[in-house]
Amino acid sequence: MGRAVAHINPPFAGFSDPTALSLLPESARIRVARALAPTRPKGLRANVDRGYLLKQSAIMALRTAAIDDAVRHAAARQVVILGAGLDGRAWRLPELSASVVFEVDHPDTQRDKQARVGALTPTAREVRFLAVDFARDSLEEALAKAGHDANEPTMWVWEGVVMYLTPADVEATLSVIERRSAPKSVLSITYSAPTAMRHVVGLIVRLIGEPFRSAYTAPQMAELLRRHSFHPLEDVDLPALGARRSADLARTATAALHLRIVTAERG
Repeated sequence: MGRAVAHINPPFAGFSDPTALSLLPESARIRVARALAPTRPKGLRANVDRGYLLKQSAIMALRTAAIDDAVRHAAARQVVILGAGLDGRAWRLPELSASVVFEVDHPDTQRDKQARVGALTPTAREVRFLAVDFARDSLEEALAKAGHDANEPTMWVWEGVVMYLTPADVEATLSVIERRSAPKSVLSITYSAPTAMRHVVGLIVRLIGEPFRSAYTAPQMAELLRRHSFHPLEDVDLPALGARRSADLARTATAALHLRIVTAERG
């Protein structure tokens, strides 16, 4: 929803995600339309939701653009998106025209997405859907079966997932990534740092049934990545990303002060 709002009302020049609205269910599209309406809706709840989406749109645009840049720079012919959800990169990034994109997510999530993605034309050379229940299935076997080549560099995108996993689950997935990453592979991760803001946001997400289960300082994340053969290239929080564009975006992004993005390369 944040990306859909940001596409129509960009918080900074150059942001675009024409896939976002198409990938949303109808109930979410209604919320997007309400957020973009020229007049405020009636009712406290509707107004709170509108304000949340407008702020979230800027945060999501910053996060999305930062990872897009990493994907472009990596120029990998294989891109694996872990917990792909409603990610639209395979249908909007022309830089993926020579790449195979492996979208990995729970079977139920993928079933919903594939029902709505048919009207979109991929910009990637090919999109392969891997239905993986991480609690039961082997990620490594699913990748191998789908034709992922562990001897070729891979761009790994792990966005909006790690904070909901236990440290043991994070380690287990990084072990698979390490084994299937040729030199020059790149990994971009969003994760939650142990800030006061994380506790506030953590309470909210716990109430909706998706509690945070892990948090890392930047040095802890760097050490974790090095143990799995990845060298951090950049680790930055959302307000710092916002400050690169404007003071207003830096202030807006303080609502996501706990959120960091690290990009690392396999040596």
